[in-house]
Amino acid sequence: MPIRVRKAVFPVGGLGTRFLPATKAMPKEMLPLVDKPLIHHAVEEARAAGIEEFIFVTGRGKSTIEDHFDQSYELEEQLSAKGKQDMLEALRAWLPTPGKVAYTRQQEPLGLGHAVWCARHLIGNEPFAVLLADDVFLGPSPCLKQMTDVFEGQSMVAVETIDDESISSYGVLKVAKQVRPSLVQVSGLVEKPRREEAPSNLAVVGRYILTPKVFEFLDRKQQGAGGEIQLTDALSWLAGLEPFYGVKIAGERFDCGSKSGYLRANIAFALERADLRDDLIEYLSNLSIERKRRVAAGGAGR
Repeated sequence: MPIRVRKAVFPVGGLGTRFLPATKAMPKEMLPLVDKPLIHHAVEEARAAGIEEFIFVTGRGKSTIEDHFDQSYELEEQLSAKGKQDMLEALRAWLPTPGKVAYTRQQEPLGLGHAVWCARHLIGNEPFAVLLADDVFLGPSPCLKQMTDVFEGQSMVAVETIDDESISSYGVLKVAKQVRPSLVQVSGLVEKPRREEAPSNLAVVGRYILTPKVFEFLDRKQQGAGGEIQLTDALSWLAGLEPFYGVKIAGERFDCGSKSGYLRANIAFALERADLRDDLIEYLSNLSIERKRRVAAGGAGR
């Protein structure tokens, strides 16, 4: 039987300081993308890829994430009393199956590698996915599904071609060979290299499928860039021991860890919605016309 990926880890312990003051009392993963939190989109993507068990690595102040993926009896009673059956059924439909959600604490902010390591006992001895809620994708099929469709038991990461000016913000692949147009074999990775030292222009973008062997390296708690336990260092080590691949993802990625990326994602996802598209297109068209008029009026007055 083919090897399946049944478990997914969601590292959600970060502080989200780039979105202060909005994230002072609300986890950044709960920021709404149209009408669903970022973490909700990540969980839906995981379910679409066949994930059955959902593991959240949390920190202080993240209890609203737990509440979001739990039943709200008061809300359900109100919806039922008001006859809003469609809304009630929709609310229940996306809740994970009881007993399939687990939470563990990352008690110190020691990096992404450390966050993944914190889930080791819940993973056991099987391959697992890691999804970062900051990265959101729109494409012909969900990002993780594109990965599981080509998964054959080997570790792999989602990658995207990144321009030279931004490459130093990413983990970058050392490419061993091109396997097919959307798949490359990886010999190693470099975390946030300087532009002139980047081994390729293929960067890791927030989705991973890993074998449990990665925990052998993470157990060392070896500090890397920024004094943190870097997942990239563990992946580079893993790529030197067993087959490791990069999957070029079809579609568009939005970096919702930045304000501009988050705003673009909201517009893009709203344009995908039949109930929002027409009004938004009309607003954006009128806004563009009005801005052009103001620029022309300002130019004429100079």
